[in-house]
Amino acid sequence: MRARVAGVGRLLLAGWAVWAGAVLAQVPTAAWPPGVRTALQQAQLPAETLAVVVADAAPGGRVWWQHRAREPVNPASTLKLVTTYAALDLLGPAHVWRTTVFTDAPVRDGVLQGHLYLRGEGDPKLVTEKLWWLLRRVQGLGIERIAGDIVLDRSAFDVPAIDPAAFDGEPLRPYNATPDAWLVNFKSQQFHFVPDVAAGVARVSMEPPLAGLVLPAAVPLSHGPCNDWRASLRADFSQALAPRFAGSYPSACGERTWPLAHPEPERFAERAVAGVWAAVGGRLDGRVRDGVVPPQAMPRVTLESPPLAEVVRDVNKFSNNVMAQHVLLALGQAPGGATSFEASRQVLAQWWLARIGADVPLPVVDNGAGLSRDARVTAEALARLLQVAYASPMMPELMASLPASGLDGTLRRSPMGAGLAHLKTGSLRDVQALAGYVHGPGGQRRVLVAIVNHPNARAARPALDALVQWAAGL
Repeated sequence: MRARVAGVGRLLLAGWAVWAGAVLAQVPTAAWPPGVRTALQQAQLPAETLAVVVADAAPGGRVWWQHRAREPVNPASTLKLVTTYAALDLLGPAHVWRTTVFTDAPVRDGVLQGHLYLRGEGDPKLVTEKLWWLLRRVQGLGIERIAGDIVLDRSAFDVPAIDPAAFDGEPLRPYNATPDAWLVNFKSQQFHFVPDVAAGVARVSMEPPLAGLVLPAAVPLSHGPCNDWRASLRADFSQALAPRFAGSYPSACGERTWPLAHPEPERFAERAVAGVWAAVGGRLDGRVRDGVVPPQAMPRVTLESPPLAEVVRDVNKFSNNVMAQHVLLALGQAPGGATSFEASRQVLAQWWLARIGADVPLPVVDNGAGLSRDARVTAEALARLLQVAYASPMMPELMASLPASGLDGTLRRSPMGAGLAHLKTGSLRDVQALAGYVHGPGGQRRVLVAIVNHPNARAARPALDALVQWAAGL
């Protein structure tokens, strides 16, 4: 079955350019909505940089306006709509990832006489406090000391090593974190700065605690305005276990947190597990290392992730890339086996044909997050997906996961109108995009997809805002 689906997917992708070129001329272009063309012109963006569909939310409803609707474009993070709706539809909103603890030896006088095994399924939200809770539950088994090693089993993912600097040369940006069956805290460390005016310093702490890392206890306070406070710190992260701050911290900033990906991401999970185990008072005679749970080991504790519906809200509200990749990987997960991007894309291709239709080309999904130069979709394809979702039982879950304009998520500062729309945003160096649902005053709902591809795409925001406001008044 997977071979057949993969073949269909390749045929769809190979034929995309021919299909788009053959039918694009047949798509009528209505008059431009007021203010949209003017805003594009003021931003010095040609009309052909914009791909749009505005239609009724119900499948088969009226198309109010479309422009270059069948032209493949880079969707940036609006591609997460494909990943998250497919997962909700295929896996269900209650789907969870499990992290399981195994032991291979008895416990005597508080000492585990062998190794402790931790097998991860890729829980996308195994944050510091959940790891702390998991290890406290290990202590609840009567284990105070481990005579052997703590072994992290990552075999649930068959994903090649990915350089976090590959996308844009910014490996310390949390959005570049890569998938891992043992993903801890999104592979990110959070530095906390708290001013102590009486002492003239800002106290420094970090979560999660990492074994072997030596952190400066404080940095001097300065009395200037809170402008680029990160630059003021003159941070040096070249030594993964010895971060340094050669500058100062402005007292006017109050308490701040600086999230950063760990400089050695492949070592992050083991350092976090060792650090948290020590923080809860556990002792370890051996070390934390990678490995596989042996057949004779016994399951002892299982920790479940939040349900998929909650994970999807984090993915879409805050455009979390590594979580989106984990959601895509979950589509290809087989019981007891490993998942891969290829397996997941095959499942997605089959689902697309069945739910969305063969007349609309399958998007080039890549990693499922839209953090890609190669991802492609048409505005028509996203609009069709949104209409299908609107008529499905998963509509409430999907819509609630999207940022509400002027209220939360990536649209919390949007000037387009509080609660006017639930829209997934997308932003790359040369992409600006919105896709989702717009709410009219009479209870009517429209599907809106608007994607700009251009080196100056960020300047398109006023035009996209104007388009949303126009759609809300239809």
